Amino acid sequence: MTKVVQSFSAAWVSHSQKERRSPSRREAKKMRTAFFANLCDLASLRERFFFWKKRLTLILLFGLCSFTAHAQTLEVPYLSGHVNDHAHMLSQSTIAELEATLKAHEDSTSNQVAVLIIPSLEGAVLEEYSIKVVETWKLGRADNDNGVLLLIARADRKVRIEVGNGLEGDLPDITCGRIIRNEIVPRFKEGDYEAGVREGVHAMLAALQGSYVAPEEEDSSQPDWVFKLIFFGIFMLVVGVFTVISIVTGGGAGWFLYFFLMPFWLAFPMVSFGVVGGGILFGLYVIVVGALKVWMRSTKAGQAAEKKLSKQWAGAQLKRGRGGSWSRGSSWSSSSWGSSSWGGSSGGGFSGGGGSFSGGGASGSW
Repeated sequence: MTKVVQSFSAAWVSHSQKERRSPSRREAKKMRTAFFANLCDLASLRERFFFWKKRLTLILLFGLCSFTAHAQTLEVPYLSGHVNDHAHMLSQSTIAELEATLKAHEDSTSNQVAVLIIPSLEGAVLEEYSIKVVETWKLGRADNDNGVLLLIARADRKVRIEVGNGLEGDLPDITCGRIIRNEIVPRFKEGDYEAGVREGVHAMLAALQGSYVAPEEEDSSQPDWVFKLIFFGIFMLVVGVFTVISIVTGGGAGWFLYFFLMPFWLAFPMVSFGVVGGGILFGLYVIVVGALKVWMRSTKAGQAAEKKLSKQWAGAQLKRGRGGSWSRGSSWSSSSWGSSSWGGSSGGGFSGGGGSFSGGGASGSW
């Protein structure tokens, strides 16, 4: 009897341990249900993520397209007169003065010169918008193509003179550039917008009549020479090092480097000193460096000098490799510009005559 009880107890303990080690069917089912539920939650979360990702992508694309379309479709204002100030840069008296001047010029020459001042380009390209304006307004006579536009974008601080095909001989690109640089931009930088527009208009009319004389611009030869000298200094710093290496290096490697540097000595000095100066420097390189290499290889004195130079060169390179630092910095600033409290535009029965333009003129900024 005792053996039966002990056997039963051992079997019960073994069964209990198995139940503890392995879950029941119900518990296993609950675990599977919870596992698949978590998977469903993850799938749902993934679906929601991609759903909102697509929505946000569409919203961003729509906003970008709207901005681009708005920038590309900047409307051309109505041509109300010779002077059209939509940025309130000119006073009414200045508008009336310029209107009378431009009308008198048109009556005497048939040239149509118009001024357009806008608050901003709103992302449009200055040259493209200028062409759009003249094509819409059709400045100038159809048989003469004698229209001119002075376009000013106040917020962008940009200005352009657009010239019709028939007046490009009287008002070429170089003259337009000088008028912008010498007459308009200096006044705009000072904040005197009325003077800038007035002087620009009078200069354009004078150029059309053949009486405009541009002020003498600052001589740019000195800055050019400074740039050329700096360029040649950088050239000597880089190519000069390899030239010295070609001199002190013996064998075929030195001669290979000697011939390899010839194109550099031929091309770069010409940029700084012209064809004649560059040719002289190239000849000096070929003769002097070649003669030094031959002398160092063919004479005892040359061989001794080569060894001495090689040691000095190696020592200099070791000292240079131990340390050193350099720094540079630059800064720039532009003058601030204010705003005018005036506004207005001219009126009258002014309209274009069908002139054509092909992009002649010049642009500038202040």
